[in-house]
Amino acid sequence: MTEPTNSLPFAKMSGAGNDFIIIDNRTGGVLELDLPDWVRRICTRRISIGADGLLLIEPSPDEGTDFQWRFFNADGSVAEMCGNAARCVARYAFLKGIAAQSLRFKTIAGIIAAEVQGEVVKIKMTAPFDLVPQRTLKLADRTLPVGSVNTGVPHVVSVVPDVEAVDVIALGRAIRHHPNYQPAGTNANFVSRGADGAWSIRTYERGVEGETLACGTGNVAAAIVLAATQELESPVTFRTRSGSDLTVCFERKGGAFHAVYLAGDARLVYEGQMTADAWTF
Repeated sequence: MTEPTNSLPFAKMSGAGNDFIIIDNRTGGVLELDLPDWVRRICTRRISIGADGLLLIEPSPDEGTDFQWRFFNADGSVAEMCGNAARCVARYAFLKGIAAQSLRFKTIAGIIAAEVQGEVVKIKMTAPFDLVPQRTLKLADRTLPVGSVNTGVPHVVSVVPDVEAVDVIALGRAIRHHPNYQPAGTNANFVSRGADGAWSIRTYERGVEGETLACGTGNVAAAIVLAATQELESPVTFRTRSGSDLTVCFERKGGAFHAVYLAGDARLVYEGQMTADAWTF
């Protein structure tokens, strides 16, 4: 964690409703002591800054990349990838002169390429894998047809008649902890198509342990599963819980998906200085 006598600059960003704390840690201002607990405290809403996750920008050991990140969920756990956080950090890096409009950065899931165009950021996702387009999931009180795919992190996708009628917390938690997806667990997404043909999505996120207003990797997972099961063609746009739209583009050859992109808004909400009061409680 940081030295308790120092204040620490940070930024708060929102990507389609997913909110993140971003810290430029290229000079090593954040110490490693009990870092997961420190992150959890800072991400606690109403008591501290509050966010769906926190990311550190750090020097990259790889040539051809502008920086690397470390991304933490709100509960302090490390996540391999987060699509909306990736779009946010790309815009932040451009605004702060860390990188150009076209940039590349390193994540646990792989190298992410991004393009910043005003408030809209488009990222090239790592190739999806472990696609299971259809299976029946046995839960305690029902069976549920689902698909699953890893889009940097694991996701389950369920097509439902109306996402507004879904108990996302209860059903999402049951899927997240299902034995089929242990020990790491999974994220759970619920999608439905309205009378106007538009798709809507709601997501229960592992690591946040609740519903978030948007999930970039979840939108990509939903697009891949729908393309595999309903022959949906690229691009696919989803209306997220926040009301913002996220668009997924992809190419498909046989059963394999590649050249997968995610685009949507990434907004710098505010910047500030956090003090020890943000984490000493």
